[in-house]
Amino acid sequence: MAGSITTPVDDGGGVRKRSSSLTSFSSSSSSFSSSSAASGLAIPAVVHDDPNDTSPLLTPSPSPSPSPRKRKIIRGSHFTPRALAVGLLVGLIICFSNMYFGLQTGWVSTMTMPASLLGFGIFRLLRDRLGDLPFSPVENVLVQTVAGSMAIMPLGCGFVGVVPAMEYLLREEEMGPVRMGLWRGCVWGVGLCFFGVVFAVPLRRQVLIREQLKFPSGFSTAVLISVLHGQTKGVEEAGGERKNPHGFASLVGDDESSYGGEEVRDGEEEDNKKSEGWKRNVRLLIVCFLLSGISTFATYFLPVLRNIPIFGSVAASTWLWTLNPSLAYVGQGIIMGPATTLHMLLGAVVGWGVLSPLAKNKGWAPGPVSDWEHGSKGWIVWVSLAIMLADSVVSLGYLAFRSVRLYWPRIKGVLPKSVRNLLPGGRQGYASLLRTDSSSESEDGGPLLAETEEEKEHDDAPPDQQISNKVVSIGLAASIIFCVGCIHYVFGDLVPLYATITAVFMALVLSIMGVRALGETDLNPVSGISKLAQLFFAFIIPQSNKSSVLINLVAGAVSEAGALQAGDLMQDLKTGHLLGAAPKAQFWGQVIGATAGAVASAFIYQLYTSVYTIPGDLFQVPTGYVWIFTARLVTGEGLPPMAKEWAVGAALLFAVTTAARTSMTRTKRLQALVPGGIAVAVGMYNVPSFTLARTIGGLLSWWWRSYKGWQDTPLIVLASGFILGEGFLSIVNLIMQSAGVPHL
Repeated sequence: MAGSITTPVDDGGGVRKRSSSLTSFSSSSSSFSSSSAASGLAIPAVVHDDPNDTSPLLTPSPSPSPSPRKRKIIRGSHFTPRALAVGLLVGLIICFSNMYFGLQTGWVSTMTMPASLLGFGIFRLLRDRLGDLPFSPVENVLVQTVAGSMAIMPLGCGFVGVVPAMEYLLREEEMGPVRMGLWRGCVWGVGLCFFGVVFAVPLRRQVLIREQLKFPSGFSTAVLISVLHGQTKGVEEAGGERKNPHGFASLVGDDESSYGGEEVRDGEEEDNKKSEGWKRNVRLLIVCFLLSGISTFATYFLPVLRNIPIFGSVAASTWLWTLNPSLAYVGQGIIMGPATTLHMLLGAVVGWGVLSPLAKNKGWAPGPVSDWEHGSKGWIVWVSLAIMLADSVVSLGYLAFRSVRLYWPRIKGVLPKSVRNLLPGGRQGYASLLRTDSSSESEDGGPLLAETEEEKEHDDAPPDQQISNKVVSIGLAASIIFCVGCIHYVFGDLVPLYATITAVFMALVLSIMGVRALGETDLNPVSGISKLAQLFFAFIIPQSNKSSVLINLVAGAVSEAGALQAGDLMQDLKTGHLLGAAPKAQFWGQVIGATAGAVASAFIYQLYTSVYTIPGDLFQVPTGYVWIFTARLVTGEGLPPMAKEWAVGAALLFAVTTAARTSMTRTKRLQALVPGGIAVAVGMYNVPSFTLARTIGGLLSWWWRSYKGWQDTPLIVLASGFILGEGFLSIVNLIMQSAGVPHL
């Protein structure tokens, strides 16, 4: 639970997605043709708008149109075994990386852009064997969808936060520790991985088609795929000339609605120079991957390289001020950006440079600084926790208020008519029920839930490419029942059924706020969502219940899983929507990827925990402590001396700063100057060695983008290579550790 920062996802349970702007690219490659003979979902040549809208109570009966507009259809197979296999392979690599960094600091990333680049590179290397079935953009969408859904499971299933808290930090009087083991870990993970994915489907039409929320990371990934496959015309149109840049297949040029034909092949020959761009990016990714992996390998034999005492031996040994020169953490800082990393540095300075010495010298935390229970390391977590709670309550409260304000005029107009239609003699049908004044607008001047003439220009995928209402209804009910059953199997009577059912339905409600926040700001506030769930369950579960802390942890984990997966799928659906990919193919791709990711995460977690000490020097699981401290706080456990006073003061201060930041959404430069609560809290509960490395990356990002004005793509590729290299090749260190290879 905790905060985070970026598509990268920083968990104190939190995931925050932040896209890098991809306004220009140095690379481009020609597009490829995709044969409809390939196995998968074959798409018809032309499909007209379906006059029967399947969204109940949200869409009015369509008014007659003199000239029905045709949809742009992407021919070929949108779901192929080869794309699925590559997506699973890439997802496994990122899954290993996320588990490694998640156990260290709570940082997790879907890495959809590197996944797209890796998928493209793999198929380019195999192009001579593909024959008449080149790799198409919609297949690349499937690759990144499967990879991203698999990669996020270490966080989505709680293996980097709540599970370590249950297994290693839960006390006997709290009905702990709860040892899951491999089998129960798999059951737990699979139980959590479905209902959020299914629930995202009904939200799709509202947030993508009607409101057309931006989902910046999804948009950036779509632009990258479009450029890789040579669809520069579509990108240019979406960037300026096209009336609706967020419409279906808007990044596909009008003459590119079929990825095939000699005309495209001729264009490929003409773009040989541009195709060198993607080759450079792939080479850069591989080189950075190897450099980071080699440096990780070196740290096994020279562990001192992980904690360099740049401020002197006293600051290092007593106050834990060291630098971890990990290329991976520099890469994380690059992706996070300068504002976020500087806010984290502020948190580190306040927490470890001011509060930690103060608590130690005043006797509030008399133990060693590194002691979570009695030292200042644990004491300052309470302050960071208060900051995160304040940030969560204010930001989510603002989002809820804004949503009510946005939709209340529409709801107020619909409800009386709905009641009248239910009474005998009431008029039947939806036309009279849902017809509203076309001038009704949101606070931003856009249409509300009613479909307007402007909205009719926002075309959607053909009906046969969309997920049917039957699949959604049955799938949602089945996934909820399955989740409740799996949790009951894992915990038995320790977690009552009513608590699990309540947690699931609360997760569905909170995920709506998460999806909207992600679409508008590119930040998925899952850390705040999980904390609100924990706070809510503190009121409905009596403190006299011996399992109250455990129930609190489970409730937060369920809420986090639902919001995380719904937001992840919506980003992927945005990418597919812009490139004309079938939502049905993406949905099943995410279901498969989430299932594989849940099982793989359980295996990887068991690998790391069986070899390394948890918590230990390498894997401190700080987010596990945030989870357990939150549960104990809201269930009535007392705080250390003076922690309450400082926590309340910090909460009030950052409630004000968060409110100020939410009011500055139109002035990004000014907003960046106000410290973000989650970023400050993350810098406070993580040891300074990680924060300093991330700050170096953030400053490098500023120098690259603002000072030099260079293109973003190579920088993102470089950062991704650093992260994947250390995360995946840490397996070598794990093998050596299990084999007892001595350190130098």
